[in-house]
Amino acid sequence: MTSSPRTTRSAAIWTLVGLVLLTLNLRAAITGVPPLLGELQDTFGLTGVEVSVLTTLPELCLGVFSALAPLLARRIGTEAAITVALVVITAGLLLRVVPAETALFAGTVLAAAGMATGNVLVPAVIKRGFPHRVGTLTGLSMMLLSVGGAAGAGLAVPLDHLGGWRPALAAWAAPALVAALVWGPLALRARTRRPERPAADTVAETAARAAAGQGSLLRSPLAWAVMVFMGMTSLMFYTLTAWLPEIMHDHGFTPATAGMMNSVIIVIGIPLGFVVPVVAARMRDQRPLVLGVVALMAVGLGGLLLAPRAGWVWIAVFGVATGSAFPIALTLLNLRSPDAAVTARLSGMAQSGGYLLAAIGPLTFGVLRSATGGWEASIWLLLLLVVPELVCGLLAARPGFVRPVPPPPDGPEESRPEPAPVSVRSTESDRTR
Repeated sequence: MTSSPRTTRSAAIWTLVGLVLLTLNLRAAITGVPPLLGELQDTFGLTGVEVSVLTTLPELCLGVFSALAPLLARRIGTEAAITVALVVITAGLLLRVVPAETALFAGTVLAAAGMATGNVLVPAVIKRGFPHRVGTLTGLSMMLLSVGGAAGAGLAVPLDHLGGWRPALAAWAAPALVAALVWGPLALRARTRRPERPAADTVAETAARAAAGQGSLLRSPLAWAVMVFMGMTSLMFYTLTAWLPEIMHDHGFTPATAGMMNSVIIVIGIPLGFVVPVVAARMRDQRPLVLGVVALMAVGLGGLLLAPRAGWVWIAVFGVATGSAFPIALTLLNLRSPDAAVTARLSGMAQSGGYLLAAIGPLTFGVLRSATGGWEASIWLLLLLVVPELVCGLLAARPGFVRPVPPPPDGPEESRPEPAPVSVRSTESDRTR
């Protein structure tokens, strides 16, 4: 049974509202903790190691649980998986206000697990529901992620002054619950909707896509290139924002100015998060964008080594470089995927491996700083990492689709039956892979 235009339009609007609410809830629970670390440390008697674990835990959870999101979506459906993720976020945020150290850490794990699932499934929702608006809605999602993160950090202290650390930590449970209530009907609708029978002239294509979907992305070089590029862009961002204030302070800037520099980097990234995916989606080949962004990162790091006193110049360069790189990586999840199912799997692989890769950046940077007593070796390490970022970025940005690779068949080749030919209309991007 075919849906009426009015029903389809209503479902699209409802999905768009859900997408907006989902993306607003994917950062605030993380960014709202650092401004309260001092009070949390005093309240729970946390050691320095425990504080470090608390701040590192969300990023590690994003890496670990991102790999599970596609599996959950395939089992219960994308909409239901998002609903579960938002309920888990809500539960985690409420659990954190229980006056017990274990509840604080367990709630953080739960909230980060829900956010990891939402992160992975956002590109899949865009690919399936709005295939002709990939750039615009990816840009909107990136902008809302930044807005949600900035709101979480900016409102934490005022809320703490109004009612203490408990309401400051729990405040974002309300919008997460609202988002869950929006996605709940979408999940029910998806569960009861009868799948339409494919048209006769598309049966072969459907069969071919289903056969390809049984393969593994781990055997796809293109999928690995997307993952490493996303990981390197995240590593650069998290490492720079973690250590730039200290670097700038050691080169003569006041602590207030050094802290403001971090904020400027994030603010520059907000409009770029919207504009860059739109531009990238309109380009057939995204390699020029990757080349430009990585070149800017190299210029900024080189400037930090040679002329650190020109700090504001390099802050502007870093703002453009980091504010553009991750939106490009996120857009490539859709542009390199033939359908929403592959988008979800590629997103899970790229974000899981990418976040785990990014998590080692700040730690390694700090260890080098402690071992050498200066910043030069650490900055040189980032400059060296620009090379794999560029190589993998150029590979990931070439036109074409990720194709899941089937496992090697059992038995000798001559004993296997010859596969029946399947007529599939080829496209230019298909022929590139």
